[in-house]
Amino acid sequence: MKSLLPLRAVLVTGKGGVGKTTVAASLARFAAQCGKRVLVAEIADEDATTSALADALGVAKITDEPWEIAPNLRVVALAPALGHQRFLRDVLPMKVLADAAMRAGAIRRFLAAAPTFPEMGVLYRLLDLVRTKRRDGAVEHEMIIVDLPATGHALALAQIPASLLRVIPSGPIAAAVREGLELLQDPVRTGAVVVTLPETLPVSEALELVQGIEQHSIPLAQVFLNRVPFDPFSDEERVFVRSLLDGERPPMLGARTLERIDRARVALERLSQAVSVPVGVLQDVWLEGPRLAEEMASLMAVEEVHQ
Repeated sequence: MKSLLPLRAVLVTGKGGVGKTTVAASLARFAAQCGKRVLVAEIADEDATTSALADALGVAKITDEPWEIAPNLRVVALAPALGHQRFLRDVLPMKVLADAAMRAGAIRRFLAAAPTFPEMGVLYRLLDLVRTKRRDGAVEHEMIIVDLPATGHALALAQIPASLLRVIPSGPIAAAVREGLELLQDPVRTGAVVVTLPETLPVSEALELVQGIEQHSIPLAQVFLNRVPFDPFSDEERVFVRSLLDGERPPMLGARTLERIDRARVALERLSQAVSVPVGVLQDVWLEGPRLAEEMASLMAVEEVHQ
């Protein structure tokens, strides 16, 4: 986890159901406890009635503007429309023209429906938040953690530059796209975090995602193996327990748990051999909601002390 702390933007991605949002919330709490000014974000969805990130953080809602929910910790929804508005404010000669443009229904519908433009709005909003400064000139948010909504979204953000620059090779839109590309591909400022589970299929899907991220030149910062079962056995004890379970004996209590532990060990070894970045192990914790994220953040802090 320590290797993530210097980054300005952390993109958390993974298949649905792997605990990606919980990991994003836990990383945010951990970094805030380390003294970083953290903003944790999700991609706004106007049609959604619930927010997984809000549930993980224990807040009622997440708004388009950052608001503080704990010391050093803020939360925000990255709204494409707000990104479009901030972009228009930057390129049009007067703020009033940008606001008037965004009030026009036809323009709003075009920006929301045109291919790549919603992602461009998200990316520009992220750039806007990365740029935000305090009165003393320091950056407002030292780390921005983005909980991406689906496996392909990190790749969609990376595909924006190539798509738009073919159509619009110059001008203010192209300049904004290139600035976004520089942010996404800068290993000093940005890193992708892939979350997976200690099972065969999720690990295979995670490795495919890692390959896609690297093909689009987004720096991979870390892989998290989530919900790893507690393993109380030494190597010698494992051999002895396995000898008790092998052979023609009736099913014994705990046999499935041992099989799950074995699969987790295989998954960890497979990931460690396949990627060149740290593989973080997150223990299975029988909690839910904000208590789960808080406990995982505490475990991250304990792991840092022991390293």
